[in-house]
Amino acid sequence: MKSAVSSLISSKNSAIPRTFLHHSSNPISPTTFLFSTIPRNTENLHNQRCQKLQIRPNPTKTSIMASASMSELAREPPALPLPTLPLTKFKIGLCQLSVTPDKERNIKHAKKAIEEAAQRGAQLVLLPEIWNSPYSNDSFPVYAEDIDAGGDASPSTAMLSEVASHLKITIVGGSIPERCGDKLYNTCCVFGSDGKLKAKHRKIHLFDIDIPGKITFMESKTLTAGETPTVVDTDVGRIGIGICYDIRFTELAMIYAARGAHLICYPGAFNMTTGPLHWELSQRASCSSTNALLAVTYAGLWIIRFFHRIVETRMRQSNAVLVEWPQRRLYVATCSPARDPGAGYVAWGHSTLVGPFGEVLATTEHEEDIIIAEIDYSILEQRRASLPFTKQRRGDLYKLVDMQRCNSH
Repeated sequence: MKSAVSSLISSKNSAIPRTFLHHSSNPISPTTFLFSTIPRNTENLHNQRCQKLQIRPNPTKTSIMASASMSELAREPPALPLPTLPLTKFKIGLCQLSVTPDKERNIKHAKKAIEEAAQRGAQLVLLPEIWNSPYSNDSFPVYAEDIDAGGDASPSTAMLSEVASHLKITIVGGSIPERCGDKLYNTCCVFGSDGKLKAKHRKIHLFDIDIPGKITFMESKTLTAGETPTVVDTDVGRIGIGICYDIRFTELAMIYAARGAHLICYPGAFNMTTGPLHWELSQRASCSSTNALLAVTYAGLWIIRFFHRIVETRMRQSNAVLVEWPQRRLYVATCSPARDPGAGYVAWGHSTLVGPFGEVLATTEHEEDIIIAEIDYSILEQRRASLPFTKQRRGDLYKLVDMQRCNSH
């Protein structure tokens, strides 16, 4: 055991600096730790973990089947198997649109942009947040539509349905103000290639912020928060939906990954204060956050990898294989309105497609633009295998609970 750990760290017992996270009121400062031997508590913890694995002999190879593996215990309910991909490659269109107070003009302009994106090969088109209305609490009640009633009561979604059916494409329709009874929502509608409404996502996390001297905005003054995470199967894969501020809550992205999403779409309108600081960072983090919040818990992840490699060392000695859930890396697409310096709320722009390694695949500046980029699902498994965070989650220490799935059982 000691020799296995020593070989993982250094034959010279070199120092390894790491900042360890501590879940208590007493913070721990960055410390340098020396591992020349395995601390007793570490070895005991490893032994406890190994005892949870059931070993079953095989005539050709010995297989270790984890009836309740650490990674599975970190999810409640367990992660869903990845769905069969309907296709491997396709093009996505991100329509960064200018928005005016003229609703009829906004609808016609969005239709033209969708048609152009489809002509350029896009099979999936994403629109911005609040593309049919100025982004303001005063405008939301005036521009709101009754999506469930449809027709003349919702001209924006009627256009999306018609265009999706005519062009045979999938449309993630950004978001518009929705009226339902006496409540208003910030709502994204997803239309399939047959023109039918496949999903409706109401913004779960309302944008209520106050940065002195910079920006103050309270969506909750007029809008009601949604109650349901949204994952939808389409002709271009399984898609999770979030709206703008939803992207900051990594638990939502992790739930979507656990539900088998290939792609998360976030129509959003970050502003000139938070946009330069957090827009691209949030998108790239959403790809990585589905793999146990890499940036936040780096020190913790190093320890998890450390234990995982000890387990692998022991398994190799018995020609064993550990079988666990596949990794959950995915694509993230965002779409912003174009920047209008004269508007009451000025959007940052910079609509972007991020790949499963957190790499920026396509982006633009702040002007009106249509981005066409390729999504290649065939590299998902390669990326998931490169950094196997999902296999290393510690279900005995923490757990992500999908309340919607738990309550549906």
